Amino acid sequence: QVQLVESGGGLVQPGGSLRLSCAASGFTLDYYAIGWFREAPGKDREWVSCISSGVDSTYYADSVKGRFTISRDNAKNKVYLQMNSREPEDTAVYYCATTCELRYDPYDYWGQGSQDIVSS
Repeated sequence: QVQLVESGGGLVQPGGSLRLSCAASGFTLDYYAIGWFREAPGKDREWVSCISSGVDSTYYADSVKGRFTISRDNAKNKVYLQMNSREPEDTAVYYCATTCELRYDPYDYWGQGSQDIVSS
């Protein structure tokens, strides 16, 4: 079965850190650019970060630049999002996908999402 599964979300205090994982099954992640997106309560889904295929170039939204780091481990077929210096505004459901564009494409794979809450 082809799927992406996010994990690692939870409750963290402001200023804390958390790492999300995106695991692939049924296909090889390293052939794809992988994006992280998030959807905060009452807001539209937004793009957060992207890692390209091949040379692993990384890109970040201005709101997370300097705080979040995207990486991949091809041996484990996973992509990670390390999130530091968390802010309450980071509270959202986080999704990984085989695209770096916020779009509908039936050939893209999306995970089911991982809830992440930043609160004291």
